Amino acid sequence: MGPVHVLGNPAARGGQAQLDEVVEELARRGVEAAVIEATTVADARAAAVRAVDDGASRLIAVGGDGVVHIAVNAVAESETVLGVVPLGTGNDFARSLGLVGGTVAEQVERGLADGVPVDAIRTDHGWVASVATLGFSGDVTARANALSWPRGPSRYTVATMLQLPRLRTLPVTVEVGGRPFGAATTLLAIGNTAFFGGGMRICPDARPDDGQLQAVSIGDVPRRTFVRVFPTVFRGRHVDRPEVSTAAGSWATIDGPSDIDVWADGEVLGPLPVRLDVVPGAVLIAGCGPP
Repeated sequence: MGPVHVLGNPAARGGQAQLDEVVEELARRGVEAAVIEATTVADARAAAVRAVDDGASRLIAVGGDGVVHIAVNAVAESETVLGVVPLGTGNDFARSLGLVGGTVAEQVERGLADGVPVDAIRTDHGWVASVATLGFSGDVTARANALSWPRGPSRYTVATMLQLPRLRTLPVTVEVGGRPFGAATTLLAIGNTAFFGGGMRICPDARPDDGQLQAVSIGDVPRRTFVRVFPTVFRGRHVDRPEVSTAAGSWATIDGPSDIDVWADGEVLGPLPVRLDVVPGAVLIAGCGPP
């Protein structure tokens, strides 16, 4: 195996130490590491794309969904295998593929395994690994990203409680596979995988190996109703409630005011309108089993 490119988030708390540990684990296996040096998200994106364009055979993303988002945008529709060492806050993409858990040494070992074809969502604003979302979920992600405490998935729980008084209904128009889907929404999610928000099973039927996305919408409901519905998201039971609509298809479109942002993989994806297309087997993920 040639040099393995390693992408992390040194700006995150403990990010540099995580990178160093992964590099050490690679060295123990006689694998040369080429660390992608970047201090900003824009620099990381550009450097990851250059590495793939220059023929990198493998890229290991060290961190959470934000780092995975950068990596997937670099490796999609290429022969570069992506390994994931999930040491971030959410780790929702890795969770959906059974890659969470084990020691760093075990995670690095998985990151060196053969690549398995996994779907990804191509949009007007780039690629999505896990879930694209807007409304309350996007607002919570923005709030969570701004919090310095607590660390880990509980950050999303705190952000959820802080954001509830600011619940809003968004006037959007959605089509899934050419069929109208819902109307105004308080939370819209379109998933390639099941999880977002640090383990919430928002799109419980989404599978990254079937060429389909799952759309889920909580409709125009008052806050008291939303408070009853939203906790059921953690186990995926919200889809059985009358206030929630679901649909599946190979593509979707979302239209609405241009000041509404779509979020994806815990990062801002871009403004409306947006089209989302599932690309089967767009990414080769190391060491994952059947979703």
